[in-house]
Amino acid sequence: MDLPSEANSFQADHATLLADSYRRLIGRDLIEPGPDLARRLFEAPFFLASHDTAADPVLTYGNRTALGLFEMDWAVFTRTPSRFTAEEPNRDERARLLEQVSRHGFIDDYSGVRISSSGRRFRIHRATVWNLVDAAGKRLGQAATFDDWEPLEPPA
Repeated sequence: MDLPSEANSFQADHATLLADSYRRLIGRDLIEPGPDLARRLFEAPFFLASHDTAADPVLTYGNRTALGLFEMDWAVFTRTPSRFTAEEPNRDERARLLEQVSRHGFIDDYSGVRISSSGRRFRIHRATVWNLVDAAGKRLGQAATFDDWEPLEPPA
């Protein structure tokens, strides 16, 4: 799964936003600082995704791991409302989590069930979810990262 060329300039700016917001709010680096941040985040072995601030937030970024877990390409992923990453019964819980992140800046111990575009379910463990805030303090969305997940059996 490669990133379309039209997303490359967005990727560089967004990678900086992801890393800078994470460092400011959480107090540590998302990934080791250095050159080629956008490529390294996209190819990282951990999940990394974000959504915008719309009333019904739409996914704005997913690294290769995120695209693979949700079984989507970049074009589909970045047009998907983020609520569709959770099954209908879990969407209220997800909304409460995102509201808590909005109020407190981040959480670093979220676990829950998500669902891919084909209906494959997986449980995530110890996810960090944080607000994306630019240097001027403007909130631009929220992001999530985790490196621990397990596939689940399909619902009966």
